[in-house]
Amino acid sequence: MKDEALVYDQAEPPSQTSTSPSREIKAKAKEIGDSNVVPFFGKPTKSFHRFPIGPRTQAFRKRFFPQAGSGDWNDWRWQARNRVRSLAELARLIKLSEDESAAISRHTGSLPVGITPYYASLLAEDDPADPIRRTVVPVSGEYLRTPGEADDPLGEDHDTQVPGLVHRYPDRVLFLTTGFCSTYCRYCTRSRMVGEVGGEYHFSVPQWDKALDYIEATPTIRDVLLSGGDPLTLADEKLDYLLGRLRRIKHVEFVRIGSKQPVVLPQRVTPAFTRMLKKHHPLWMSLHFLHPAEMTPEVEEAVARLADAGVPLGSQTVLLKGINDDVEVMKNLMHALLRNRVKPYYIFQCDPITGSSHFRTPVEKGIEIVSGLRGHTTGYAVPQFVIDAPGGGGKIALQPDCVVGRDGDDLLLRNFEGKVFRYADPEGRLGADKGKPREV
Repeated sequence: MKDEALVYDQAEPPSQTSTSPSREIKAKAKEIGDSNVVPFFGKPTKSFHRFPIGPRTQAFRKRFFPQAGSGDWNDWRWQARNRVRSLAELARLIKLSEDESAAISRHTGSLPVGITPYYASLLAEDDPADPIRRTVVPVSGEYLRTPGEADDPLGEDHDTQVPGLVHRYPDRVLFLTTGFCSTYCRYCTRSRMVGEVGGEYHFSVPQWDKALDYIEATPTIRDVLLSGGDPLTLADEKLDYLLGRLRRIKHVEFVRIGSKQPVVLPQRVTPAFTRMLKKHHPLWMSLHFLHPAEMTPEVEEAVARLADAGVPLGSQTVLLKGINDDVEVMKNLMHALLRNRVKPYYIFQCDPITGSSHFRTPVEKGIEIVSGLRGHTTGYAVPQFVIDAPGGGGKIALQPDCVVGRDGDDLLLRNFEGKVFRYADPEGRLGADKGKPREV
């Protein structure tokens, strides 16, 4: 079987009990050389599109989800419906350690286990220290609380003007569209919000309308960031409605979407979805990447579709102990992003949410990584390292200190090789009456 699966454009989820493909479908499949076609509810369009299935994921699908054809597997709604959500389901796919099993068994409260079958295919079966596995499988460290940790460390609730709308910075707002994610990251900043009701809390459209009314009544707001949860878990029609309402507010110049869906559920980026996005430009998207292993053929296809739709893409990466706190790992990730038209934007110090100490690195590690990138690779591959200040202080950028000091009128600067250079800067000396032009 080919690594690519033929699916319909704008198709409804595949039927599990559907009849055989129609003659028209079989004929089209034969024409383009792929007989692996399944029928869908609803009227198919004339256009067909391919979506890759990487070799590792294909082997995983055949082993653990043999009942799912390629059409099911590549349908994002099927992926969402079949998420791994229990100890038994996870134990079927990987060999859980005693610590992992105990942590899942004692789980209560928010942040349930939830992993798409696609993303589960990337987990190492026998290695609890696997970087991808550690980010989505609970461990006992989640139940430890250390000084400085809080359920809402960034003070978002304090800056919430109406339900789901955080207005902290003068000209921009954070619009929390949903409390649902298809895959739950164990270090999630908003773990207090996801899973409060039946495991998955959803914001309502009436709440959206209150937030939209606030934005419309506040002309200083020019920038809206849609986040959650994950906005891309919304149906096309709902996201289309929300983007359309924002576009009708004259003083809103700039809309961004923050999402990990193209990484954990790349099948979500359908041609119908990208056509919908094109209606709402200028529109930017911040994607949540953690590790080079996430850049699979499926993810490459998803980000290519977004880039081809004219959506500028940036990446946001959380610095995590034992996962990506290494210069070479981070460099490989940044290079992979650039090759796929994603601009590295932020490396975040892991927020001090309750139970996150096993993920957090010393702040010096982030500065070390930026030092290991700057000058050693293209500047496009060097993101900002930032701390989102606890208590609502906002993002604060931290950079390696390249200013050694002064020697008279000269500023002493250290380059990426550790060498010190002089830069004539007489005007930089406070109160100094030097460096004024002289006749020669």
